[in-house]
Amino acid sequence: MTAGSIDAPRRTVVIESLTPAVDCGRYPVKREVGGILEVEADIFKDGHDVLVAYLKYRRPGERAWRETPMRHVDNDRWAGAFTLEALGRYHYTIEALAEPFRSWLADLEKRHEGGQDLASALGEGVSLIRAAAERATGDDRRAISGYADRIAHAVTPAEAVALAGEAELGVLMARHIDWTEATWAERELEVVVDRERARFAAWYEFFPRSGVSVDRSATFKEAEAQLTRAAAMGFDVVYLPPIHPIGRAHRKGRNNTLVAAPGDPGSPWAIGSADGGFTAVHPDLGTLDDFDRFVEAARRLGLEVALDFAIQCSPDHAWVREHPEWFFHRPDGTIKYAENPPKKYQDIYPLNFQCEDPRPLWEEMRRILEFWIGHGVRTFRVDNPHTKPVKFWEWLIRAVEDAHPEVIFLAEAFTRPKMMQVLAKAGFTQSYTYFTWRNDKQELIDYLTEITTPPVAEYFRGNLWPNTPDILHETLQRGGRPTFKTRLGLAATLSSLYGIYSGYELCENVAREPGSEEYLNSEKYEYKVRAWDAPGNLVEYVTRINRIRRENRALHGYRNLRFYLSDDPHILFFGKMTPERDNVVFVAANLDPSAAHAGLVDVPIAELGIDAHQTYRMRELVGDQSYEWRGPRVYVELNPEIEPVQIFVLQR
Repeated sequence: MTAGSIDAPRRTVVIESLTPAVDCGRYPVKREVGGILEVEADIFKDGHDVLVAYLKYRRPGERAWRETPMRHVDNDRWAGAFTLEALGRYHYTIEALAEPFRSWLADLEKRHEGGQDLASALGEGVSLIRAAAERATGDDRRAISGYADRIAHAVTPAEAVALAGEAELGVLMARHIDWTEATWAERELEVVVDRERARFAAWYEFFPRSGVSVDRSATFKEAEAQLTRAAAMGFDVVYLPPIHPIGRAHRKGRNNTLVAAPGDPGSPWAIGSADGGFTAVHPDLGTLDDFDRFVEAARRLGLEVALDFAIQCSPDHAWVREHPEWFFHRPDGTIKYAENPPKKYQDIYPLNFQCEDPRPLWEEMRRILEFWIGHGVRTFRVDNPHTKPVKFWEWLIRAVEDAHPEVIFLAEAFTRPKMMQVLAKAGFTQSYTYFTWRNDKQELIDYLTEITTPPVAEYFRGNLWPNTPDILHETLQRGGRPTFKTRLGLAATLSSLYGIYSGYELCENVAREPGSEEYLNSEKYEYKVRAWDAPGNLVEYVTRINRIRRENRALHGYRNLRFYLSDDPHILFFGKMTPERDNVVFVAANLDPSAAHAGLVDVPIAELGIDAHQTYRMRELVGDQSYEWRGPRVYVELNPEIEPVQIFVLQR
């Protein structure tokens, strides 16, 4: 409404505080296909009119709105819901109005109860009913007109009131409401509907070039053995670091040394050589056909291949010659290599998304993704997205997902909280988190509560990783096998999304030097051959945890995490439930790898419909034992040398 104008003065319903919404609708909320989007708003107006409200929704390209009635909750709060039947996007909004017939009927019944004369009121009602008949056709018109005649000629006021209150008339009048003066919410909101794997997945990262020799690369065919291992452990997604040709200029040697020795393979993130760039496969791994067969082999095992989308070039990449304008330049005209002080990456050049005309560069990024989608890739782990413009990601992800709504993007952005959050708002399906650095009880509670509840959880899905090729946290360095078990158990149950980098199941924990989070003899710079059956390995433990996740639907949920009181400062106690309460899981974790701890924990028995004096059975799934619990406070004991994490399921 502009100053001095009177716009739609009869549309006076107020619609505000509409949820869910991200930044007042600037960005879409996220859900999964088959789920239900529950929408609420404050809806009210002046006076005492009876209101009706409808939740309206449609997909892009649809002209007509679908609708479902909203219900009054309390205190002017209304709620409605609709099912998200397809991948992609939906728009939704609210339409509401004062419903003349229901308002009249409520007033009529009060007048009748008060013994007032009803002649004038009945005349008003008959006029409303006849107006509805004019809007109707066929049988509805005849039925509504019949009601109008019968009310107008009723023998007594009581008979007229009874006719007006008949349910059939109410249904007919609701079907033919005059919406010309209805109020719409001020803006349409949007929800992005992803496939279920966007919310529930276990990731396993491995270097396909490793596995057969410390002196040569494995091929994709040889790397299928790693697919078999990952599938046997119960993972859903296998994530590969860049598989492209690696440059030779300034190639890094073992342990990130500045000079590579003969035979050193270099970092996979130094992309591009005479053998090709972002749409090529490193010749040591094989050909594109070999990659296609690798993807198909993964599919047969129930696995999905995720590729690294790392936007940076080796000095040998063809773009350095063909598109020098796409890079950053020093005053002397030479191209800048990448830096993240104090770290230096002499073997890669970052791309300049603020060059004079970035549009061709943006389109090239889209072309690269489309290329790999054409080769069966539906998931991309994006390297350092926080070093590129948010506007670029908003455009790119929207462009790709409009054509391929099944595609998933994971943001590898260990950076400032607001940047991590806006990347999720801009379209990233999943996000790395600070979980790696959250190890104390209260900081775990605070952080996981923040990212799994609204408003953050409306757009942010946190994927928890205890380790990555870049990050070996000090807790793993000094906590040994118990900490490896604890951190995996926590990651796998606190979030519905988690992942580990290979070697975790062998408890690899030797840092390059004291105070460093870099691995000694990092796989980023050399081939690795591991003995997967080495003493003390966690292969069986990882397999068991992934099986527990798959078999308990409560652990498939992301937004259903709840923390409960534990009286021991080292014991973290939390739970997840399905909406129907037919799968209820509780987790107790000892955060101290050096000592056993015991204490009392609170169980929300009232929420579960369990009487305070009733005995209920819990099955502990890690150790495969049963317990009889009674009351809201129960005793747990966890020895890190036996099982630092216990996972209980309620047996009805």
